[in-house]
Amino acid sequence: MTKAALQAFNRGLARELGPRDITVNLVQPGSTNTDANPETSEFADFQRSLIPLGRFGQPEDVAAAVAFLATPAARQINGTILTVDGGALA
Repeated sequence: MTKAALQAFNRGLARELGPRDITVNLVQPGSTNTDANPETSEFADFQRSLIPLGRFGQPEDVAAAVAFLATPAARQINGTILTVDGGALA
């Protein structure tokens, strides 16, 4: 699915499941240091140049966002898109 399709799907599910007190949110990670996209790859410097924070995210950064959305503190957050990208889309 494209990002736009995922975003539309997220909003639709949030509206459909909200009345059941089920929240649906989308987490979109940016450049994250993984085996598939290591921060030491030949393209890493270019990717870093697009990120205002100047560094790759770590898997723990994405996990922290997901964990927050699963807490009671996020109970009013529904149908949103949380981008964890160091400001690359800013």
